[in-house]
Amino acid sequence: MPSNQSPLGALPSRFKRERLLIIGCGDVGQRVVRLQRHVRVVALTSSPARVAALRAQGVTPIVGNLDVSASLQRLAGWATRVLHLAPPPLQGNTDPRTLALTRLLMHRSAPLSVVYGSTSGVYGDCAGAWVAESRTVKPITPRAQRRVDAEARVRHVGRLRSSAVRVSVLRIPGIYAPDREGGTPRERLLRGTPVLTREDDVFTNHIHADDLARACQLALWRGQAQRVYNVNDDSQMLMGDYFYMAAGLYGLAKPPRISRAQAQAQTELSAMQLSFMSESRRLVNTRMKRELRLQLRYAKVEDGLT
Repeated sequence: MPSNQSPLGALPSRFKRERLLIIGCGDVGQRVVRLQRHVRVVALTSSPARVAALRAQGVTPIVGNLDVSASLQRLAGWATRVLHLAPPPLQGNTDPRTLALTRLLMHRSAPLSVVYGSTSGVYGDCAGAWVAESRTVKPITPRAQRRVDAEARVRHVGRLRSSAVRVSVLRIPGIYAPDREGGTPRERLLRGTPVLTREDDVFTNHIHADDLARACQLALWRGQAQRVYNVNDDSQMLMGDYFYMAAGLYGLAKPPRISRAQAQAQTELSAMQLSFMSESRRLVNTRMKRELRLQLRYAKVEDGLT
């Protein structure tokens, strides 16, 4: 596509400003937007209704859909950095959306860096063990299997382009923030949803949405090629203890504790909630701190819940 057909208009040779493409510009993506200085930002959105809101944030919106490859062609070769935060489809064991994006990235000039926001769920159940990025993935749920597929698709771009494209994968646990929709456990506490007894409980991991946005930003510029990063805070909490702590912060009743067998028989617990209650791991974030040089603003989950 000639430069004068770019979604942003002609890009003259003197145009040296970094150009960031965000795929999946929801809550975290918009936090990343607010961190930009002297960077031109384009966001892919499948919703025409979001165009005005994105423009108000200084973003150039492009209406397109990862499920419709033809709608993505205008983005080929435009970005110097790509942040991919779009989720996979809700069905299947693969991620055709990420496949469509990676095919686009391999056309024309490649970006300097690509950052993909994955999930720590790719590790599966680790029985409470400490988990570094070198651990072999063992996804249990189809949701996690789709993420493993997406990771492989994105990393394939880095291998094909050799050192020309630095691909970083961020493995992200539970995201929280008081100013994020559903970003605190308050509603769950108000519903009285039970937690597991201590004997059956699982370790859970967290990251504040602002710290996650900063990790995304740093990975775009500092992430090493073909590198995976656990992006989590320093908390080491059992899930039940997390909800008990939150109840104390909010002045709410502590949730009841039930056994794992009782939880599996509960009709009020969703399949996703049960899957979270079946996987226990403690993420090691040393690489994130050393290589991305991220200094957590909310090192403990209790620091950022209120």
